[in-house]
Amino acid sequence: MWILYALGSAFFAGLTAILAKCGIRKCDSDVATAVRTIVVLLFSCLMAAITAPSGALFQIGGRSWTFLILSGLATGASWLCYFHALQLGDINKVVPIDKSSTVLTMVLALVFLGEGITMLSLAAIVLIGVGTIMMVERRKPTEQARGASWLVYALLSALFASLTSILGKVGIEGVDSNLGTAVRTAVVLVMAWLIVIMKGKVGQVRTIDRKELGFIILSGFATGASWLCYYRALQDGRTSVVVPIDKLSILVSIAFSRIVFGEKLTKKSAWGLVLIVVGTMLMSLPTILGKTI
Repeated sequence: MWILYALGSAFFAGLTAILAKCGIRKCDSDVATAVRTIVVLLFSCLMAAITAPSGALFQIGGRSWTFLILSGLATGASWLCYFHALQLGDINKVVPIDKSSTVLTMVLALVFLGEGITMLSLAAIVLIGVGTIMMVERRKPTEQARGASWLVYALLSALFASLTSILGKVGIEGVDSNLGTAVRTAVVLVMAWLIVIMKGKVGQVRTIDRKELGFIILSGFATGASWLCYYRALQDGRTSVVVPIDKLSILVSIAFSRIVFGEKLTKKSAWGLVLIVVGTMLMSLPTILGKTI
C-alpha cells in the first residue's frame, strides 16, 4: 500500500512544479513560497485533525520534535531555492537537478539509517546520476543573459531536499504521519515569512496578480497532497525506495512543461530521462517483488 502513496506523491509533486511556474512569472518567488505555505499548512492541519489521535501533539517526544523542526527548516530552504531556480530557469533544466537529491538521499540513508545498498541499487544510483547529468543541457547565449544563478539554487534545493528526507524519516518514528507533516509545515511557514519580512517584501503580497495567486494556491494544494502521501509512504516503507519513486514526478513535470510551456527535450536529455526512470524502477523492483537482489 505504501508504494501507492509514493506514486501519489510523485504525481502531485510533478503538478506542483508546473502550477508554481505559472504562479511566479511576475510574482517574487520568496513571496509566492510564503503564500503557498499557508495553503499547505491548512491542508496538512485538516488531515492531522482527522487522522491523529486526540492529544497526539502533546505526546510527541523531544527527539521527534527536534528532527521534525530540523526537517522543516531543511524543507523551507529547499523550497526557497527550488522556486527561485524555477523562476530563473526552465523546468526541464531545474527539475532534473532537484531530483538528483535521490542519489544523495540513498547514500545518507545508508550512513545514518543503516539501509543497505545492493548491487542492483548501486546500479540504479549510477543510472540516475548519469541521467541527471545528461539532462542538464548547456544554456544558450540568450538564456545566459538572464543569469546562471538558477543552477546554484537548483543544486542547493537538491541538497536540502536530501536532508529533509533523512531528518523527516527519523522525526516521524512513532508519530502520526499527517501530524508530523503539519508540524514541519508550520516550521516552513514561520521560516518563509521571516525571510519575506527581513527582505522587505511584505508589501508585494497585496500586489500579486489574481491569476498568478490562483496558481500559487493550487500549487499549495498539490504540495499538500504530495506531502501527505510522501510521509505516509516514508512511515511504512524504506526511505531508499520511497524517495526514488517520488522522484518519478519528473515525468509529470516534463510532460506538462511540454504542453503548457512548449519546452522540448533534446535527444540527449530524452536519453537522460530514460536512464533516470530505469534507475528508479530498478531501485523499486526488489521491494515490489518482495525480494532482495
